[in-house]
Amino acid sequence: MTMLFSSIAAKFRAPAPLKLGTAFAMASALALTAPAQAADIDVEPSGFAVQAENATSKLLLDAAKAGDRLVAVGEFGHIVLSDDGGKTWTQAKEVRSQVALNSVMFVNDKVGFAAGHDATVLKTTDGGETWRVFYRDTEFENPLLAVHFEDENKGYAVGAFSLMVETMDGGETWKTRPVFEGNPNDYHLNDIYRSKAGTLLIPSEFGIVYRSTDGGASFEEIQTDYEGSFWSGLGLSDGSILVYGMRGNIYRSVDEGLTWQPVEADTQKSFGGGVELDDGTVVLSGLNGAVAYSTDMGKSFKTYSRPDRAGFNAVIGGADDTIIIFGVPGLKVMPDTFDAANGAS
Repeated sequence: MTMLFSSIAAKFRAPAPLKLGTAFAMASALALTAPAQAADIDVEPSGFAVQAENATSKLLLDAAKAGDRLVAVGEFGHIVLSDDGGKTWTQAKEVRSQVALNSVMFVNDKVGFAAGHDATVLKTTDGGETWRVFYRDTEFENPLLAVHFEDENKGYAVGAFSLMVETMDGGETWKTRPVFEGNPNDYHLNDIYRSKAGTLLIPSEFGIVYRSTDGGASFEEIQTDYEGSFWSGLGLSDGSILVYGMRGNIYRSVDEGLTWQPVEADTQKSFGGGVELDDGTVVLSGLNGAVAYSTDMGKSFKTYSRPDRAGFNAVIGGADDTIIIFGVPGLKVMPDTFDAANGAS
């Protein structure tokens, strides 16, 4: 695929080659046998994220809710917080990393995790005000593209070239693992998320979705009809599951990811982020200003194209009938319905 811009490459990467070079293969082998990493890694203050007045107008790649608080992460270790539904934002007080952060999630209103470049995982225990490094692989620095925790203790982070790490003690120790034993591929693992029933899904390349029905202990490879890359997905409140990615491809499953059916979105633009709002509206954000809305639990979408044609990688619900989308220009606020967005253009 054609890269939109280099700094968002962690999420919008070119597909991995079918076979890696010898040197990379050796590095992969080292990573798979690496010992567990100690938590709370010391970082010199010079390596902390810099406080920046314009952090909300720089590249932001993901967002999550910590109770009523909104938390967004992006390049240079920037983490921004909002306590009024996205109307105003402040920067986190202390982030002990300057790596680009691709993913963030919270297990409650205090404890959260973020993952990013240099195989880095950060943890907060105060609702996002301060963050410390709890995992970093200095020998095998593939980017981690997504992080997911089942509870405060059990979590996974996934990334480029099938990199996957897990912890069972809240990030105190980590170990690398394969998606499943004997996996012959080293495809990018672009996200990890949970269905309403508890199935774990990992969207990948070449139309593949990895699926676990035992809490991540084991995964199976599901091949969809699509042959391109899936970048992310959602588990919806009605029990259905979405996966989406390049060239406007959206697929939906009603049997916990075992089979998938294509969904019409009336666009060739790629999607990287999504959210289900409180009223059940599903919104996807993507490249070239694409924002797609569904009012039938992902069975169909109407796509609005923003005049700025910017790339957006995440979306979250905001205050006063708005959504906030996150991407190249930082964050933007827009209406939470297709009709309102289309009427406002």
